[in-house]
Amino acid sequence: MFNKNIKLVIAALIIGYAVYQFIEGNIGNGIALILLASIFVFLYFRNEIILMSFLKMRKQDLEGTEQWLTKIKNPEASLVKKQQGYYNYLHGIIYSQRNLTQAEKYFKKALKLGLNMDYDVAMAKLSLAGIAMQKRRKREATTLLQEAKKLDKNNMLTEQIKMMQQQMKKI
Repeated sequence: MFNKNIKLVIAALIIGYAVYQFIEGNIGNGIALILLASIFVFLYFRNEIILMSFLKMRKQDLEGTEQWLTKIKNPEASLVKKQQGYYNYLHGIIYSQRNLTQAEKYFKKALKLGLNMDYDVAMAKLSLAGIAMQKRRKREATTLLQEAKKLDKNNMLTEQIKMMQQQMKKI
């Protein structure tokens, strides 16, 4: 895994060499090099380790997800801001099975850094509401549930939200 800035430098060097190939008359080589450079630009915005972690998460393999995430040694240097949000989001999901205090810290940091999709923000807020409910902070849990409900535009989390509201009545 390369530092995020090194990826851009590599892409710029490849594009420079592609321009040289165009000038020399090797159009096919230039096009191939432009496509190669586009891979590095894509990996700047979508980190390969985060992509592999999401694939493991899709298969419900939390240990595999954590193994991929541990390959990122310095998230601040390797990831752009939104990727750092997803890095913390994935850690929050992993730690929600083991340690609620750690999970809460990761979810809050993910929300602070930002997530691209409203569904992910809603899921993080729903998880935070569950953690707050477990820690007997009913007011905070209610606020987070309402925010998650507003963000869930496709009604994918309505069952979980209703179930959590029912559990909150018992507190």
